[in-house]
Amino acid sequence: MTRLYSPLLVATLVLAPLTGLSQDSIPWTTLGSDFAHTRSTPADQIKPENFADLELAWTWDGASFEAQSGRSTPSYINGRLYTVAGPRRHVVAIDPATGTTIWSYREPDTGRWEYSMRADYGKGVAYANIDGRDIIYTISPAFFLTALDAETGKPLEGFGEPVPIAGFPQTGVIDLLKDLGHPYDPYDGLPIERGYITSSSPPIVVNDTIVVGNSAEQGYHQSRIENVPGDILAYDARTGAFKWKFNVIPQPGEYGHETWENDAWQYTGDISSWAPISADPELDMVYVPTNGVTIDYYGGHHPGDNLYGTSLIALNASTGERAWHFQMVHHDIWNYDTPTAPILLDVQTAQGTTPVVAQATKQGYTYVFNRQTGEPIWPIEEVPMPASTVPGEQLSPTQPIPSKPAPFEYVGSSDQLLADFTPEILQQSRAAVSDYIMGPVFNPPIQRGHPSGKLAALMCPSGAVNITHPPAADPDSGVMYVMSRYSCGTRTLVSGEEADTYYEEPTGVTLSRYAAASGGPRPRHPAGIPLWKPPYSRITAIDINTGEHLWMIPAGYTPDRIKDLPALEGVDIGNTGSGAVGQLLVTDSMLIYSNVTSDGTPHLFAVDKLTGEELARVEAPAATRYGMSSWVHNGRQYLVLQTGASLTAMALPD
Repeated sequence: MTRLYSPLLVATLVLAPLTGLSQDSIPWTTLGSDFAHTRSTPADQIKPENFADLELAWTWDGASFEAQSGRSTPSYINGRLYTVAGPRRHVVAIDPATGTTIWSYREPDTGRWEYSMRADYGKGVAYANIDGRDIIYTISPAFFLTALDAETGKPLEGFGEPVPIAGFPQTGVIDLLKDLGHPYDPYDGLPIERGYITSSSPPIVVNDTIVVGNSAEQGYHQSRIENVPGDILAYDARTGAFKWKFNVIPQPGEYGHETWENDAWQYTGDISSWAPISADPELDMVYVPTNGVTIDYYGGHHPGDNLYGTSLIALNASTGERAWHFQMVHHDIWNYDTPTAPILLDVQTAQGTTPVVAQATKQGYTYVFNRQTGEPIWPIEEVPMPASTVPGEQLSPTQPIPSKPAPFEYVGSSDQLLADFTPEILQQSRAAVSDYIMGPVFNPPIQRGHPSGKLAALMCPSGAVNITHPPAADPDSGVMYVMSRYSCGTRTLVSGEEADTYYEEPTGVTLSRYAAASGGPRPRHPAGIPLWKPPYSRITAIDINTGEHLWMIPAGYTPDRIKDLPALEGVDIGNTGSGAVGQLLVTDSMLIYSNVTSDGTPHLFAVDKLTGEELARVEAPAATRYGMSSWVHNGRQYLVLQTGASLTAMALPD
């Protein structure tokens, strides 16, 4: 597959006269490396045979920017690193050889920023070269789009329009609320009664069009049914002129409007694209993953399948016209929002060379489509699922389940999945779940005081893949790598009146009949082990050419606290995996992943891409979060880890 970098960046790659041909500069353009979000690099300086020699090159400390989450993968673009940091989402340019800050930009304070609940989760920046000038684009927690000169960090002249707030620059900024079409105050944002919107991912720039996603407040922190839809916006990359808006809740006369019953389209919202967006510049298309409707775990106020909730939407980048879509969860109440960017690959299917888009999900499934037409590469079947017993809830009678690839994680809950190292441990496992309803992956939640007497319904897996451990892929072989873990959610429903007391400033006006309780019961094994069979965390290699799994290995190693349990003395439990998730990165010669050894020490592991065999390991300076990036600067390959408030760069000895 041709790597989907910016064409201008590709033109900057220079072959240096070193031993064997190696490239002097290899970019990492987006937070996922390329427009396809493969999290891969062709760099080959770091190999299995020298992997253990990696050492600390530098550390960038984000403490002065109040950074905490570590959810921002830096981009390496034309000799500099660019990232965002902290709850004010400072945009920062960093010297890639030393980790020194070159410049930073901070948006002025607003009431909109102070209310944001996803402030420190910016994930990264977007980039474009406009008329020979490198531009960095970012979205703030207050929902402003800013274009900065990559060299100076100053707002771009002639872009956007003045914002009527003291302290804002007179150029370089767009107030994104203006184009959503709801009444708002420039300083304070939307009225709390109408809803709330922010951002937790960067935009993406495709053929001079900036496509902007958004983020809503967490659905499990909601008690009222009104909110604004997370409509997708687009702007001219050169001037900031508004180009189009795509309605994620179809309006009257639009495709999918009939999937909103009882006129719920008029008042409820969310369906944001909080995960990163992928793109195919040659097709001029963007691929937008979405989440569900306002309020998780109860949807009685929005009957119907609810397009485009929990879907993958393919849009024309220049016009916003829908090319195709696929809804992966009908009437999603399970918090099964799509948490990671879709991955684009060119593979060899039965139809020949095929451009595909593959979306891994919290449910443990991978949905694969022809990214030009939207046709599933393998059949996706509508499978009957249980009905809800909660008053007012109308679930879809079926859900779409892929025939291929096979799930990369356990799905659903059953007696067969319970920990059973010994007969006593199995008996304890059964006792631990006796007060819970087990069932398929789309197990309906229940309310407190359910007639069955059960405490909750188990929803498993609750997040096999999630924001902290996005998949990666090899664009040359067409193999996708997924790190996952199995766990179960147990949210219980309470009255909207009770849920409303949890929040100081709840959005909306009308109380929902039911909403998620705060916390809740969770089954635990008395032996101090996970309740379910290992592996507790795993990596699965999926050949997207065939839909078959190539291999599966435990991720990390069995924790000492489990190996040393008296209840397991004399029992060969093998390598269970650590139960921790980590980050994946594909290079020319190996798959790199982060995890821990049995004593909890953070490590980087190199494994064979075709077999999963561990080839090498090296202790990491600190535990990593969200994503790694690797690129070549001045002939030296770096590996950057997100280590909480800091960035840690590793490289071979100079």
